[in-house]
Amino acid sequence: MGEPPGRGRGAVGAGHVLGVDSGGSGLRIAVARADDEATRPLAERVSREPVRIGPAGIDAGHLLSQLLPAAEELQREAGADGFTAVCVGAAGAATLGGELRTRLPAALDSAFGARYFALAADAVTAYAGALGQRPGAVIAAGTGMIALGTDPTAGGWRRADGWGHLLGDCGSGAWIGRAGLEAALREYDGRPGGSAALLARAEAVFGPAGALPGALYPRPDRPAVLASFAPEVAGCATDGDTVALGILRAAAGHLADAAAAVCPPAADSAVACTGGLFGLGEPLLAPLRQALAERLPRARSTVAAGSPLDGALAIAAALAGDRLTLPADAELLQITRPAPGP
Repeated sequence: MGEPPGRGRGAVGAGHVLGVDSGGSGLRIAVARADDEATRPLAERVSREPVRIGPAGIDAGHLLSQLLPAAEELQREAGADGFTAVCVGAAGAATLGGELRTRLPAALDSAFGARYFALAADAVTAYAGALGQRPGAVIAAGTGMIALGTDPTAGGWRRADGWGHLLGDCGSGAWIGRAGLEAALREYDGRPGGSAALLARAEAVFGPAGALPGALYPRPDRPAVLASFAPEVAGCATDGDTVALGILRAAAGHLADAAAAVCPPAADSAVACTGGLFGLGEPLLAPLRQALAERLPRARSTVAAGSPLDGALAIAAALAGDRLTLPADAELLQITRPAPGP
């Protein structure tokens, strides 16, 4: 039996593509032309409800309950006849995405005729948004941190850190915030290494220092709460506090170490930073530039071209146009293509 007309089933590279960025703050969804290599979004939707994580990992049903209605609205707004390809970038997809891998390709094919599908870890869409398909490394940092690198001509991904606030995420917002609060409590106790400025800021934000453990430890969102103190550390560093300046220098070193661990050795490899952490500005960026120059003298620091949502659109468009060179990976970038004809 022949395929139904339309619904994204045109020639390779034709039609529209859908990009999805799923993270701790919710879902961002956008549509673009498949033949637009710049993959400029034609329309976008945002859901502030993060996708649930259950015993089986990321809840595919919950994601689809938000994604499908929003995608239908985008389809109408963009005048799209289905979607040729869809890329879903999801935080935790590498280790918690089993249900997404099982359910999403068929659901999106049924709803929109999306024959080409990519499920990517959010670090991969961050990479594609920042560097496209060039060889290099990306430091993706906000509350947490992960570095990802590849040379598409050689194949394979390399990752460093991204192990969460208890085991890693060194140099992240949560790491900086925790270090700042530790320095505040050192000052409160009268131990070496404390900072009166950080103690004052901690008490202004969280209340009496002695009550801080009781206010923090029971919170299920501890990483985000810790990261919320990172701007206070940056503010104290801007004012010249030596302890805060030392924390940000150490964070920059950790970020550069992760980039050096994953960056391809080629002299023309690019290194980019993406994520909310870098909004802390020069107190972090200045030591980071120095640390990257020391650890990766042959690499080129470059400004990230776009966001993880831009990266999801770029992957979908490249997949639809049969020009995706980023390496497929069972955990980091799963690719589903139509089966070859008889």
